[in-house]
Amino acid sequence: MSKNKFNVGGTEGRSLDGRVFDSAAERDRYAELSMLERAGKIARLELQPRFEIIPKTVKGTRAHHYTADFRYVENGVCVIEDVKGVKTKDYILRRDIFIRDYVRAGTIFREYAKGVTKEFMA
Repeated sequence: MSKNKFNVGGTEGRSLDGRVFDSAAERDRYAELSMLERAGKIARLELQPRFEIIPKTVKGTRAHHYTADFRYVENGVCVIEDVKGVKTKDYILRRDIFIRDYVRAGTIFREYAKGVTKEFMA
């Protein structure tokens, strides 16, 4: 089976509940979050929330967005999560702009990368 530059193969190992995820790690985190939502530990689980980080300009430059993997409410706090196997320069730039513009009191950004969890808070 052919893999892309991030070493991701076909969709069969990345699917769950009729959804195809970008990686097996993201699929596994979705399964965990779904279980937490069913248990009442988190609420309003959302996949692929999209945030505008650079608006469209008058001269026609298109808007730029940051798309996280998950958004949910945990203990009354909005949590935005991203699961990463490879942190590209583009991802790091978009993440940093997102954190600067969107992470405020009452919001946490969590990043899962290679078994390490980082939290960014206001």
